[in-house]
Amino acid sequence: MALKEQIEQLLEPYLQEGDCFVVDILVKSSRVSQKVTVLLDSDEGITIQECARISRKLGAELEEKNVFEEAYTLEVSSPGLDYPLKMVRQYRKNIGRDLKVTLQSGEILTGNLAEVTEESIVLQLPAPKKKSKVPVDEATLRPTIQLADIARAVVQVSFK
Repeated sequence: MALKEQIEQLLEPYLQEGDCFVVDILVKSSRVSQKVTVLLDSDEGITIQECARISRKLGAELEEKNVFEEAYTLEVSSPGLDYPLKMVRQYRKNIGRDLKVTLQSGEILTGNLAEVTEESIVLQLPAPKKKSKVPVDEATLRPTIQLADIARAVVQVSFK
């Protein structure tokens, strides 16, 4: 079993205690040690206390089962605002917020996340700033984007 799957399996009982879910597990090796970063989230957001609780329990279990033979560092945290959205659950959590979406084609769209389904999202794009002689079709300002067509989607922080 691969290391990521093994860690995810060990995490499962601790995540059932709350509404947390795994966003990503990153394992980076160096000559001296390995760094394991577990990124967790929940629909309401995750607290530092929840991350610390899960980190203690997971760390104890990794030691008990002797998963790592050499030195390692374990970090359990939330993904942060600059981390791209990966799961439908994350998109749903961010309905009403502005997203910067980079499509597989390279096109970049920035707009307000209006709707989310299992396969797609709908962005509300801003109206053009210049008045055009031809009226703008409202449908073009609310594109439906397939999740499979998204290369990267990041929540935009607003300081308004």
